[in-house]
Amino acid sequence: MKLEFTEDQLAVQDMARKFADEQVAPLAHELDEKAEYPADLIAQLGELGLMGVAIPEEWGGSDMDYITYVLAMEEISRGCAGTGVIMSVNNSLVCDPLLKYGTDDQKKEILTPLASGEQLGCFGLTEPGAGSDPAALRTTVKQVGDELILSGEKIFITNAPQADWAVIFAIEDKEKKHRGVSAVLVPMKDHPGVSAGPKEIKMGIRASHSSSIVLEDVKLPATHRLGDRGMGFTVAMTTLDAGRIGIAAQALGIAAAALNESVAYSKERETFGKPISQHQAIQFMMADMATELDAARMLTLKAAWLKDHERPYSRESAMCKVYAAEMCMKLTTKAIQIHGGYGYLKEYAVERHFRDAKITEIYEGTSEIQRLVIARYLLKG
Repeated sequence: MKLEFTEDQLAVQDMARKFADEQVAPLAHELDEKAEYPADLIAQLGELGLMGVAIPEEWGGSDMDYITYVLAMEEISRGCAGTGVIMSVNNSLVCDPLLKYGTDDQKKEILTPLASGEQLGCFGLTEPGAGSDPAALRTTVKQVGDELILSGEKIFITNAPQADWAVIFAIEDKEKKHRGVSAVLVPMKDHPGVSAGPKEIKMGIRASHSSSIVLEDVKLPATHRLGDRGMGFTVAMTTLDAGRIGIAAQALGIAAAALNESVAYSKERETFGKPISQHQAIQFMMADMATELDAARMLTLKAAWLKDHERPYSRESAMCKVYAAEMCMKLTTKAIQIHGGYGYLKEYAVERHFRDAKITEIYEGTSEIQRLVIARYLLKG
């Protein structure tokens, strides 16, 4: 693993940084306050090739790698974490499994418009009684002739209110438990029996909309199954491995924003006749923040490098996700402490970063689940 980036990777990082600074960050406060979906920003991300970063050009993507994706995700999330997770879900949780498990027809009809940013996808795994335990799914799918019939409900689905397509996981053979789960590609717009609930009112990442998905005897051609019958659990787990790299990168962006705000504020705020940046307590705090951020970044890049080189990376994706998420929560907490009472006001961006940080410890596998994954690898031999 080289510790230097290629010219192409640096070019995309620079492009994403400029876009985040000039277009994303100036809107972040308003998007958060109004819980407004950033439709124009998402359209521009598509034009920049950031909605299908690691997807081949043949299928509408930018034909880059996962290291490039991590670099871009951090920059966009530094500008607005809600905008970042919209990008992450489309890349990691929808385009990635379609590329890996989809047929050529599915790639042509569904992947291509998603990767190009013309359409948006979502990932439907979580249910009221099945979050960390996907084997407990209640949503069902059965094949009748050449048709699939789905019924059930998904909750907390990022992008659902705006999505054109959903990757839905459902039980096809209850007796086989997790080996009886299948993945199905479901059109979200104007299809009989498919509906998205009202958007959830969330603590953070408010520019990103989440809602339930209700499926009432939804009929689809059997060609909409993603992968073979009973492969859904494998599809879900391998997809989440990649998704965790994206969420780790989102956490890096939130933390980087909080650190940048803290450094700038420490140079302006004075106590005892000098800027607080000259107080050793503040210097130590910021030094720890920078060190932990860089450590999380290296873990995340390592996982991305392994994925790019087609090596096993499940353990490393769990490691980078749990470490980056918890680092992000610590850094945003310290950022508020550095800002003192001002950090508790919505006027200052660190208050938003603190709220945005918490979800990174929860979605796409809680920190506790990541530790279980890591421990299983340790105890294998």
